[in-house]
Formats: sequence, C-alpha cells, structure tokens
Amino acid sequence: MSKKTFGMIRCGGMGVNISCPRLAKALAMLGQYGTVSGVALERVLVAILQRGDPDGNIRRALATFPFQAIVKEVMEKYFVDGGVKKGRFKNAPSFTINPSGLLIALVVCANYSFVWLAKEGHDHPITINYLEKIAMPHPFAVLGAMLANVDFITMGAGMALLIPEMIVDILEGRPAHYEVLVLGSKSNSHTVLFDFESFFGAKLPTMKKPGFIPVVSSYVAANAFVRLSSRLPKGSISGFGVEENTAAGHNAPPRRPVFDAGGNMLPVYGEKDVIDYARIASLGLPFWIGGNYASPKKLAEALALGAQGVQVGSIFALCEESGMDQRMRRRLRALGFFGKLKTNQDMQVSPTGYPFMVAMLEGTVAETKVFENRERICDHGVLCTPYQKSDGTIGYRCPSGPIDHYVAQGGIREDTEGRKCLCNGLLTTAGMNNEGEPAIVTLGNVDFLRHLMTGPESSYTAENAVRWLLSEQNPTPP
Repeated sequence: MSKKTFGMIRCGGMGVNISCPRLAKALAMLGQYGTVSGVALERVLVAILQRGDPDGNIRRALATFPFQAIVKEVMEKYFVDGGVKKGRFKNAPSFTINPSGLLIALVVCANYSFVWLAKEGHDHPITINYLEKIAMPHPFAVLGAMLANVDFITMGAGMALLIPEMIVDILEGRPAHYEVLVLGSKSNSHTVLFDFESFFGAKLPTMKKPGFIPVVSSYVAANAFVRLSSRLPKGSISGFGVEENTAAGHNAPPRRPVFDAGGNMLPVYGEKDVIDYARIASLGLPFWIGGNYASPKKLAEALALGAQGVQVGSIFALCEESGMDQRMRRRLRALGFFGKLKTNQDMQVSPTGYPFMVAMLEGTVAETKVFENRERICDHGVLCTPYQKSDGTIGYRCPSGPIDHYVAQGGIREDTEGRKCLCNGLLTTAGMNNEGEPAIVTLGNVDFLRHLMTGPESSYTAENAVRWLLSEQNPTPP
C-alpha cells in the first residue's frame, strides 16, 4: 500500500469496548488507524475475568505486564476459573479523587492489556481513545496504555490541554497529575496525583512517547492546542480529529444554544458551529474529519478540504470484529439495511451535558417505557461528577442516578429529566453487564449498509468496509 493511502481512515473510540482490541488490530493490519476505546476498561476487565477469560487473551496479555504483584492482586480478586455460573458479577470499585489501590491496579492492568492485545503480532500504529469528561482515571489509564507502548492517545468530550504535559512527566519519571473539576470548590478543581514509583515499588521501564490527537470541533479549539504545543517538546500534538455536529456519540453542544419553553436545549446548530477547514489546514498538522463521512464520496470531500482522511465509527461498530453484542449487531444491521433504523440526537440523555446520538431501538432505554420501568441506580459511577460538600469534603453525584439522592446531594431536580445511565447501557451493548440492564446504542447514519450487505441477514468485515471506503482511491488495500 502506498504512503498516500496509509492512515486515511481512523476508527472512532466507540462506546464501551465497541472499539475493542480485535477491531483495532484488524484495522491496523489494513494500514489504517485502529482505535481501542479506553472508557471504563476496568469494568470490562472484571467482567471478562469473572466469565473465566474464555479465550485466555487477558491472561496472556497480563503475563507480560512488568509489575506482576498487582496482576496477582487483580486475578485473586476477580478471576473465576470456568466463569461465574449464577448470580451477579462483582463490579469494579467506583472512582473517587483518592482511588483505592485495587482500582488503580485494575485501571492500569486493563489499559495495558487491551492495548497489548491490539498491538500483538504487528508493528502498525494503535490509538487509545478517552473522554476528557471522565477525568479521574486519566493518570492511571494513560500510564497503563504507555506501558503497552501505545502509539497515539486520542481524547474528546472536552479540552484535554493537560494530557501532553502528563505524557512528558511520565516519560521523565515525574508523578503523573491531572486536574479534575470539583463543583463548588474554591479552586474549582482537585489534582489527582499518581506517584507510580511508590505504587509499583520500582522505576518504570523505558517507554516510547505516544503522539496526542485531540478531538476538536472548531478552529479555535485546534489553535489552542497548537499554542500549547509551543511550550512542550516538539511533536506533542500529532494532529486532530475534527468532529462535525452529525458525529455519533458525545458531541459538542451548539455555540449559540436554542432552548424550548421548558428550558431544554434543542439540537439546533448555526453559523457559529460551521468548521473553518481552511484555517485548520493552515495549522500544518494532519486532521481527520468525522460526522457521517463513511463513504468513498465523503472521503474524497474530506481530502479536498485538506484532511488526511476521515474518522468513522458506525461502519465499524456493525462489522464482525466489533465488540458490540452479536445479537444486537444483527438486529441493527437488518433494520439499517431496510432503512428502518432511526437515530436521534438527544440533548438530555447523557449525564455529561453533551449531546449524544442514540439509536431508537426497541427494548433499549431509548424506548420510553423501558426507560421509565428501569430502576435508577448508580452502581458504576463512571460519569459521576465530584462536588464539594458543605463540610468541605468531596462527594460524587450523577443526574442519571436516583433522583431523590441526587437532589439531596445538592443537584437540581430538573437536571435529572431524561438523563439515562450510560454506564450500564453501554456495558450491556458490549455484552459486559449483568442480565436485566437494558442497553443504549449510539450510532450515526447507516446508509453504508446497503453497499456492504447483500441482504438483511448478511454481514461484513472491517476489511470489506475499508475496501469500500477506499474504492475511489488508488491504490486499494491488499
């Protein structure tokens, strides 16, 4: 494959383990950028271990981890030989500003093993994707990925201006730190610090420096990272994922929001939200455009705008290598093939406050009766927000959790309206949750299905998708 076509396609960091190691590896082997979703990997790890790690992948990866004492701790706590036969799985602990040693071990081991598996057997680049909004795990997650020699770190859902400096600190042996928003505190933040040498009882092995690719939705945001990079070692910013407001998953809210009579934000985007690609191209860094760009025609349009290529997700979320539950994947493909799959950009569903694209699939929490019948629990806490209590201590609340509990913690009741538990819903979509928890599916436009499937029951692979996307480019992948 020529250098011209290498890396034209980046996979989005979809959901919880939808962008799984198997999918990331398949795309990397095709000369594109494979992505591992780094969201809530500690919860995926404990689910796999309690299922007995049936294919042995996690145990094979962790056998190479440089600090075996923490691997032993994780395995003794969660691994069940042969898998749990009945009953509910044990969850990983929820995050706090000062997480337990067990939770730190889980996060480091999970990020290490998933990147290691994605990189196994080849030397093509692998990316791991995080959400800035889920900030408390960052020092531990990034270190785990770096120990597995991840090639790039991608981050969206916020301005991750501290990540490049944190990468440098880790490489130079300084404790990793990250500023986490704490509502109501005087400083409005708290520093999460990870003294890894103290935690592991030894120095870190030699690691390579990963590139950093922030996800932005405007020239202003991209330029802020370029200005930041002038104070950091050369190459600290490797490029940008540029997401338009049609991208699936979490998205940037409108810059001039419009509200209905009840005060709810509407999915109305205006001129302020139009991305100036000429100015982004003038920054001199490669960028990939996302937001319904999964077609040969849209790839050509992106290249004409000066992009390196496209960032796509939904086309890979429904392929055979995806981490999505197989039965759900089949249902979605069949509906999409017939043009019957509807998606909705919901401005309230996510506890982050960011717009979130939802597939209107029967039996999921997108269905009103399913949402209303589900007991509002918060047993994972991945998207909880830290806040300062009246006594000065820090608490954690989520508008998708029990309403009375949220209000008692100082939250506003109106903020709970329509909020859905993404932690449980996305884990179910990946087949990594207890039975009884309904799924939530995030997808964008699926017009590509009619080009990749011969009928509603047929399927396609990541290679099929890549070949089609590159079909108007020359040469095509082998």
